[in-house]
Amino acid sequence: MPMNLIKIVAFGCLCSTLLVSPSIADDAHRLWVYAPVNFQVDQDVDRLIKLLARAKKAGYNGAAITDFKFGKLDERPDNYYRNLVRTRTVAEELELELIPLVMQIGYSNSLLQNNPNLAAGLPVKDCKFVVKQNEARPASKQNFLDGGDFEAASKNAPERWDWIDGFGTASKLDASIKHSGRSSLRMDASRKDEGSGGNCRVVRRVTLKPFHEYRLTLWVKSDGLQTSEFKFMPIDEGGRALNHANLGIKSTQDWTRHRVVFNSLEHKEVNVYLGLWGAQSGQVWIDDVQLEEVGGINLLRREGCPLRVRSGDGSVEYQEGLDFTRWEDPLLGRVPYAGEYDDDHEAPPIRLTNQSRIRDGDVLGVSYYHAAIIQDSQVCCSLVAEEVFDLLRREVIQIDQYLKPKRYFMSHDEIRVAGWDELAQGRPSGKLLADNVHRCEKLIHEICPNAEVMVWSDMFDPNHNAHDHYYLVHGTLAGSWQGLDESVSVVNWNGGNAKSSLSFFANRGHQQIIAGYYDDDVKKNVGQWKQAARGIRNVKGFMYTTWQLNYSDLEAFADQVRSNE
Repeated sequence: MPMNLIKIVAFGCLCSTLLVSPSIADDAHRLWVYAPVNFQVDQDVDRLIKLLARAKKAGYNGAAITDFKFGKLDERPDNYYRNLVRTRTVAEELELELIPLVMQIGYSNSLLQNNPNLAAGLPVKDCKFVVKQNEARPASKQNFLDGGDFEAASKNAPERWDWIDGFGTASKLDASIKHSGRSSLRMDASRKDEGSGGNCRVVRRVTLKPFHEYRLTLWVKSDGLQTSEFKFMPIDEGGRALNHANLGIKSTQDWTRHRVVFNSLEHKEVNVYLGLWGAQSGQVWIDDVQLEEVGGINLLRREGCPLRVRSGDGSVEYQEGLDFTRWEDPLLGRVPYAGEYDDDHEAPPIRLTNQSRIRDGDVLGVSYYHAAIIQDSQVCCSLVAEEVFDLLRREVIQIDQYLKPKRYFMSHDEIRVAGWDELAQGRPSGKLLADNVHRCEKLIHEICPNAEVMVWSDMFDPNHNAHDHYYLVHGTLAGSWQGLDESVSVVNWNGGNAKSSLSFFANRGHQQIIAGYYDDDVKKNVGQWKQAARGIRNVKGFMYTTWQLNYSDLEAFADQVRSNE
């Protein structure tokens, strides 16, 4: 469940008097509403308080609350803390429990406000830099997508590209609209071929260097474009995508530059896909596409992510402070504000000191780690770095100070980068996550011994995300569930494989709450979940979940949960 998307959660009140599945009816009496809020904005807190009153009237008895600022509660303006206390006071008067979401593992931007270097890192190995005028920059100037200017074409595809969907109908070179040169590549969703599914992609096989950092740059113009996705996807030989960052194309825009960075990981060859998936209407023009080797964009400097600078032949290792000044990316996790990362900036060069052993013209082999952006803005934190746990401890202490909750909801969710840095010490990613969640649960109980602890299901579910090659996770996440004490309640949102998922956690002794709705038909969605939950032990309720800050079905959802249909 994407935590960077707005999520509203309601836990269904399933009292024993209701005519529902006996497995649901037993010991189930919670009805919660999940409410994202910005406690720094008084008007947003006013909105939350109105929602709490409405929820109470509808029979809810709890509210799960979250704020991006929970990850860094220090140094907020006075009204922030007043609003926390104000909300707690209103909730107590309403006899409505507040349940905070804490420990932003997965969607970690909130936590990374404190230190952007705590992001999970991908390795770059022996990237060649060349020294000129006491500064070292990547040696390669190659455009790995020559032909990205779309100046010429054969009968079946633009020149230098291997193939394209619907060339001559849905796609063609356009000499009348271009960013530069003689023509651009035009994709027209209104002329999609029958059976194409609205897909229109141009594809090329490219040879790269393993474990290097690459950046795609392209210029895009669009007019009335309606599509599920416009993407750049480098695909390895096994079909795994190496980039998951969105390009951010608008429905209608003039020529705009877009950039995205990815790591080649262990691969020497990838198939580069660029274009439309599931387009319904509109047009898009693409021009001046470049794929280049870069070095140091979103460079991480922390334990487990060492920087190594060697001579080109590897015989000499140079020292930071002696041979070159400290190398870091000043824009790491600071664009446009703390906790947000960006691919569209230049990394600084490695600058030599006056006493450096490195000389002009020398070739260097540079190894380091960098952060990876997923989709629009998601960045994952390290599962292992000690400072992460220091920050999580401080977060729980501060939340306890202001809200005094009886329950904590751990935000381990869609952890898409993990297991590559040296702190992993050869352990599988599933083991790293198991150790992380176990330590997080123990940390909460050290501070609040009697608190109930909850967590999202997906990263601990072999029927969902706990498997091999999940996004950019190294190896497998299998076994992550071994870190969950059976006292931890699981919030299950695996609607695509509900029966197997519910059974898996029930057999491991966990209480569960079903996360349903997802802006779907209320009656249909709740009915499907009820059917899946029949015969499952310790299912305690339901979750009303929307990505659109849509509370319009709040009462209807609760009615359907109570219904015996």
